[in-house]
Amino acid sequence: MPDQGVRVVARIVARSGKVEELRAVLQGLVDPTRREPGCVTYELLQNKMDPTDFTFVEEWRSEEALDAHLQSPHLQEARLRLPDLAAADPDIRRYTIVG
Repeated sequence: MPDQGVRVVARIVARSGKVEELRAVLQGLVDPTRREPGCVTYELLQNKMDPTDFTFVEEWRSEEALDAHLQSPHLQEARLRLPDLAAADPDIRRYTIVG
């Protein structure tokens, strides 16, 4: 089976009163991440019914490209800010296409 890359769904929920701050931090990840080698798709979504709920939907050409993203300076900097802004640790899930 040819390498189909990896898909990621990453959910982050804002602390009470921190929605705007968290949104700004997360939006700041979009442009630099889209320029990373191996990034196919990187979208930030906000739940229309619950504005505290943010989700990244991502597609990467390989596990190696995703792993490099996880070590990128812009992501590391954002991660340092999450404890003050997010209600819990991000829920990050990796997927492959089944059929």
